Amino acid sequence: MESLLTAKSELDLQKPDLRKPSFTALRRDTYAVWLRLITLFLGDFILLSLAWVLPRIHGSTLESFWYSPHNLESLVLVLTLEISFISAQGLYESGEKRYDYFKLSRSVFFAHLLMGMIQFIYQPEQFYRPLIYLSSLILSILLICGGRFCIDLLLKQLRKYGAIRYPTILICTPQDTQKATSFLEKENCYSEIRSVDVASLNKSNVRVLIEAIRFLGVAEVFICSWEQIRDPMFLYWSLRNAGTTLRILSLDLEPFNRPSEIAMIGGVPTIKFSPPVITGFDFWIKRSFDFVFSSLVIVMLSPILLCIAIAIKLDSEGPLLYKQERVGLHSGRFKAWKFRTMVLDADKRQKELEHLNKNQKDGILFKIDDDPRVTGVGKFLRHYSLDELPQLFNVLLGEMSLVGPRPLPIRDVNKFSDYHFIRQEVLPGITGLWQVSGRSDIIDFDKVVYLDTFYIENWSLGLDIKILLQTVIVLLFGKGAY
Repeated sequence: MESLLTAKSELDLQKPDLRKPSFTALRRDTYAVWLRLITLFLGDFILLSLAWVLPRIHGSTLESFWYSPHNLESLVLVLTLEISFISAQGLYESGEKRYDYFKLSRSVFFAHLLMGMIQFIYQPEQFYRPLIYLSSLILSILLICGGRFCIDLLLKQLRKYGAIRYPTILICTPQDTQKATSFLEKENCYSEIRSVDVASLNKSNVRVLIEAIRFLGVAEVFICSWEQIRDPMFLYWSLRNAGTTLRILSLDLEPFNRPSEIAMIGGVPTIKFSPPVITGFDFWIKRSFDFVFSSLVIVMLSPILLCIAIAIKLDSEGPLLYKQERVGLHSGRFKAWKFRTMVLDADKRQKELEHLNKNQKDGILFKIDDDPRVTGVGKFLRHYSLDELPQLFNVLLGEMSLVGPRPLPIRDVNKFSDYHFIRQEVLPGITGLWQVSGRSDIIDFDKVVYLDTFYIENWSLGLDIKILLQTVIVLLFGKGAY
């Protein structure tokens, strides 16, 4: 026995330390990380510089405490402060977080606010003058958000055609391979996904796996069944020494649509959902925005509203507005206002047309092609959703919001299943994810509920603004309208 132990000890001494790599090299995703950082940093630097330079080109020559057109060092100081605020929010990290336009705008705003406060302390005589950084604030937000949007759009197009994609390896059980692969494919980042059976992985073939990783240029390895890995510490250090990122993919959890982060407790990862610093503040901004925006739109579009009213009156008999009882917040009832687009007896004739309903699955949404009840002017109004404009008054009254789940008629709500009622827990909206994702082309109500639930879970002011901008595009092309 003693001789065997001695032989084993001599053999172990010949092996290198587990933590010692075969050779020293950069992490395998270093190129991609630095390419991302350099692209975003240079883009922000150039665009933020323009935000300070352009006002001077157009005649604003005021020198502030922070920026002097004759001293480039002051511009570098300003840009360093702005970019530091952006970096502190994690907006140079990988993933979709770097395209959080609300956080981008907030970072630039607080950087300018800090500069304004310091200017007020050291140069109060210039604080009430039209400072150059006031105009640069608006330009900074517009340019930096526009720049990030263009980079994101370019990246998606390049990946669509197979560029900027990387191979990866998935270690899991055979029965989990398809599900895990579908998760990774949604990210649109991987050119090829190879799978390895977790049961076949041991010390002897981990070295083969490492050689395959080096040969294929794999920068990330996903493991779905960490508890089934034999010698997990050996696998961890082997991947680490190869410069490969190890990621644990849990298939036991349903996908989380809510913003979250990973927090460690006792060495165990937990999923953390944090409230905002000032809870409820963003919702009150939403309601204020709803009121102000609706008021402005009503005033600006009043000539168009008058023309629509005249056209409806000349086209067919009946009232200008159609008030239908809809189900809103907490299943409460209210009158939703619309321009009338149908003949007077449209509600009575609906029962005769039920057999033509395109949604035969649950019958909740009533949609038919070439509805005979629609008037000539009504068809045009529906195509561009102009018939929904009077609902701006519902927004003013607090019965609706600009963005939210669409309020449905009582006929549809009476057919709800229990899990459908989650959409009634928030204010209904004039537009929402349903509208910008296909409008009437989506007739499966479970898909509608999924989109509404996704919106509720991910709600932010930035998401509302994004949906409003997408709504304008959808309406211009009249996509999915009946």
